[in-house]
Amino acid sequence: MSNYTNLQIHIDGEWLSSASGGSQVVSNPADDKPLGNLPLVGVAELDRALNAAQRGFSVWKKTSAHDRYLLLKNVAMLVRERHERMAELMTLDQGKPLSESLMEAKAAADHIEWYAEEGRRVYGRVIAPRGSSIRATVLREPIGPVAAFTPWNFPINQAVRKIAGALAAGCSIIIKGPEDTPASVVELVRCFVDAGLPAGVLNLVFGRPAEVSGHLIPSPVIRKVSFTGSVPVGKQLAAMAGLHMKRVTMELGGHAPFIVFSDADVESAANVAFALKHRNAGQVCAAPSRFYLHESIHDQFVDAFVKKSKSLKLGSGMSKDTQMGPLAMHKRVEAMQRFTDDAKSLGARVLTGGERLGSSGNFFHPTTLVDVSENALVSFEEPFGPIAPMYRFKTFDEVVSRANALPFGLSGFVFTKSLKTSIDISNELESGMISINHFGLALPETPFGGIKDSGYGSEGGTEGLDSYLTTKFVSELGQ
Repeated sequence: MSNYTNLQIHIDGEWLSSASGGSQVVSNPADDKPLGNLPLVGVAELDRALNAAQRGFSVWKKTSAHDRYLLLKNVAMLVRERHERMAELMTLDQGKPLSESLMEAKAAADHIEWYAEEGRRVYGRVIAPRGSSIRATVLREPIGPVAAFTPWNFPINQAVRKIAGALAAGCSIIIKGPEDTPASVVELVRCFVDAGLPAGVLNLVFGRPAEVSGHLIPSPVIRKVSFTGSVPVGKQLAAMAGLHMKRVTMELGGHAPFIVFSDADVESAANVAFALKHRNAGQVCAAPSRFYLHESIHDQFVDAFVKKSKSLKLGSGMSKDTQMGPLAMHKRVEAMQRFTDDAKSLGARVLTGGERLGSSGNFFHPTTLVDVSENALVSFEEPFGPIAPMYRFKTFDEVVSRANALPFGLSGFVFTKSLKTSIDISNELESGMISINHFGLALPETPFGGIKDSGYGSEGGTEGLDSYLTTKFVSELGQ
């Protein structure tokens, strides 16, 4: 396509259109038409990237925090200038509505600016000594070259969080972008390069995931691993990193409860729930995926939710009136059908959707399920798509127990007008992030991460920057 980009990798300051690992066709999920060919790295390119990252780190760690700040501010300026182009590319190969892509691309500049500012505030401390002529200090230093692995559902957002955090701390980074949705990531990296980032500090590769991770993580060059993706893959990479004593940030899958108590503003809750459930066609790790509704308001909430579902406009993300685009890959359509059919076989009723839309593209109708069994797959496996299973509950203790029953703990959502209920649920819900009466997650200044099988460590906030820093204690005796 003429308006698509030249897909390339970037290693040691050089853009490359071919690599030893071959190539992969990237297609538009709205119509299955090919967009471009993506070069895939092999061992030769990975070794070159490792060497480049090592050299880049030796330069970047000695660059003052102020100078790093100035460069990142320039990157943010370029992102703002180019965000429309980046958004168009994201919609072409990922499928989400252009309005959502524009928001994601604009937000990238905010993340870069926040980390740029925060990188100037990496302070150590002086400890009061126990003897005269002794000075005790704590230094914060960049951990070293980073290997980062980013997913296909938010190509820019997930990449920029890792890149900006690493660079602000003084680290170099090799980022493995998403092979299915690469174009916007290529253009994001181009902003850093065009702003004057030294060669080797930021390297972008695409390749077969197991081969790339299996080569990068054991390398003695790499000192930190950051991964966003599924729980099974995250566990594998964390185990690999552990064998080599690498620090790890794992942002993994979730199965977020959305709890509506009897005193809640039901219409407001339904509006927020619907928007969050169908953003990016439900392909959001922090999206609500289990809707626990107090029995007194269950029918009212479901009616409001269904009404909005029936009016939702599906179509190509490039169309102005599209409210939900296609799923990113055909296998996601198959997964939605599997979840729906399984729930129906166990007694669930389908109020909306439940089937694919059309014969081309990866479209699946927004699906609302009621009378869902706790034994249905959708009750304990993350659907990662536009399926909303509804459940009734009676008491506070009951819903807390059900919400905490799964091994996931990424996000949770609660609607209530009671301050006591709000405080109690905040204390009892096992989740890395909780949003009450609104959506308040994923800002640059706030930590983003989970607990239990949803991972450990945070991106965003001071916690995100801290993960790229080491602590060094120095004790000096004057002589």
